[in-house]
Amino acid sequence: MDKLHVITPVKDSIELTKQTIRSVLESELNIPYNYTVYNDFSTVENTLILEKASKSLGFRLINLSDLTNHPSPNYLLVLQHAQQEALAEKADLLIVESDVVVKKDTLQKLNEATKLPQCGIAASVTVDEQGNVNYPYQHFHDIGNQVIRTTKHCSFCCSLLTYDFLKTYSFKELDPSKNWYDVTISHEALKHGFHNYIFGNLPVWHRPHSSRPWKQLKYSNPLKYYWIKFTKGYDKI
Repeated sequence: MDKLHVITPVKDSIELTKQTIRSVLESELNIPYNYTVYNDFSTVENTLILEKASKSLGFRLINLSDLTNHPSPNYLLVLQHAQQEALAEKADLLIVESDVVVKKDTLQKLNEATKLPQCGIAASVTVDEQGNVNYPYQHFHDIGNQVIRTTKHCSFCCSLLTYDFLKTYSFKELDPSKNWYDVTISHEALKHGFHNYIFGNLPVWHRPHSSRPWKQLKYSNPLKYYWIKFTKGYDKI
C-alpha cells in the first residue's frame, strides 16, 4: 500500500514509552503515514505527560477513557478502532508496542514486505540491548538475517498487518473475553490463505513486559506469577 497507519497502545511506563514514540517519529519513511498513541487508562500524571508530548512532538493521542469505561487492558478496542481507520484509508496497519524501540529504517522496510507473496503479517524479530533474540521470539534464536515464513504466531511487538488481510478478517469477530490477540490474529491470517513472515534482518529492541511489571514475576517468582494470572484472570490469550 502507499499509506501506513502506525499505532502504539500505552499503559504508563512513561519514560520507556517516550523512547518508543521518539523512535517511531524519527523513522525514515517515503510514504504518507500517521501515528496514533492509544492511552489505555494511564495515571492522570502520565496522561498529562502524553498530552503535552503529543502537542510538542506531533503525534495523535487517543485517551481510551473518552471512548469506554471498560478497565484496562483494552487491546480489543484499540485493534478494532485502528482496523476501521486503516480500512477507511486503504492503509496497512503497523503496531509498535510501548516496550519497543525501532530503527530508522524498520517501518519503511516492513512496509516494503507487503510485496512478499500473500503477505498477511510481517513481524520484526525482537532483541535485547546486546542484540540477542529475546522474548517472545526465543524459538527463532538462530534466525540470523533471514526472512522466514512461519506457522507459529507473530507477536505484535512490531508487526505490520497488510490491508489485504485487514479487509478479509474483521476484528469484531475476536473473543472479548481475552486480553491479547496476536495468537488468534496470526492464526486467522493463515486460515484466510495469507503467509506470515518473521524478519531477522529487521531486529527491534524489546524490553519485555515493561508496561506490565507484574509479568516479570514469570521469571523471578513463577509460582506467584501464575497465582496472580489465574486468580485475577489476567493475560488471557
